[in-house]
Amino acid sequence: MNAVISLDDEKTKALLTEIMVNLIKNKREVLHEIMLEALEEVALANAITEGRNDDFISEDEIFYILNGDESAGKI
Repeated sequence: MNAVISLDDEKTKALLTEIMVNLIKNKREVLHEIMLEALEEVALANAITEGRNDDFISEDEIFYILNGDESAGKI
């Protein structure tokens, strides 16, 4: 026997509000991690979009930067 749960818009809003208030009051670190992850995803998407419009960087330059070579950017 399958149970079906139906929520109208007002019940959904009330439930989501209760969840958010509970997160803010009791799980600040969880909420912080969620918000931080979301901001990182937005920043990554913006960087990808911006990178599509800029000049490409060579693979060698990327490896110089990753390896901490002082000559990075002078290629």
